[in-house]
Amino acid sequence: MRIAAIDLGTVSSRLLCAEMRDGQIATSTKHTVITDLGERVDAAGVFAPAAIDRVVRACIEFVREAREFDARYVCCTLTSAARDVSNGDELLDRLRGLGLAPQVIPGEVEARLTFYGVAHDFAGERITVADSGGGSTELVVGRASDGDLELDRAESINVGCRRVTERFFASAPPSADELDEAAAWAREQFEPYWAGLADRPERLVAVGGTVTTLVAMVHELAVYDSHFVHLRDLTIEQIENAVERLGSLTIEQIAGLAGVQAKRAPVILAGAVIMRELMRAGGYGRLTVSENSLLAGAAATIYETVVNGRAAIGWNPELSSR
Repeated sequence: MRIAAIDLGTVSSRLLCAEMRDGQIATSTKHTVITDLGERVDAAGVFAPAAIDRVVRACIEFVREAREFDARYVCCTLTSAARDVSNGDELLDRLRGLGLAPQVIPGEVEARLTFYGVAHDFAGERITVADSGGGSTELVVGRASDGDLELDRAESINVGCRRVTERFFASAPPSADELDEAAAWAREQFEPYWAGLADRPERLVAVGGTVTTLVAMVHELAVYDSHFVHLRDLTIEQIENAVERLGSLTIEQIAGLAGVQAKRAPVILAGAVIMRELMRAGGYGRLTVSENSLLAGAAATIYETVVNGRAAIGWNPELSSR
């Protein structure tokens, strides 16, 4: 079964084209475009017209690629930024015009999809999965094995790199006070989650553009290598060093660093601060970075919905089909 999953996030728009065999991804390709849908959303509460245009342009290309791939079913989800705006229908209507069936998914569904995509690499192990995006961070504790999903706690917290950048950083580089205020606020948002867990898992797995960029930056990858990044560890000391380095540079200087995409340069400092505070609040000294994410969870969920009529995460997507 050939499927396509589109995820329209606060910073990035992403496409996964995958061939599914027995519920698993046999082969796949990914395409990511930094579309910055969440531009000014935290302050204005609406999508900017230019942001809508950027996402629609990316989706025109995604639809073309899905057709060339001969995808039989297509799922299109929108996450944090779309949950925060009053003019979301403007974007949804344009996406429907491309033949998609867009869905704005709740934070808990986003968390479950991400966990399901990541947990295949840690079958049977109880883990924490963190997906820190532009507008929110999803945190899930649980385990997955042989299609069974046991979740102890899944929550979406409104802390993301675009949100923190716009709320706290008036300049680039920000002042020491701005950095301290952002860090204190982020940690305050995360602490109740950890306080609500009786037993914290030993392993923290993180996904998303912030942590993959931090790996590429720490190891000075001139050319991004997903195989190198996948399942690579980051220590809290490495992230602290990255915060210190990024916090002294302009956006143009950050964009010139090895491993940093130019379009991610304006928000990577806030992303690093968020991950550091997440680890501090949870008492973690290191994390494992996964290249799998919501898209991998969506692929498995599409397959289960089509074949079984129900998905393990307890949510079935609306699908457009060829």
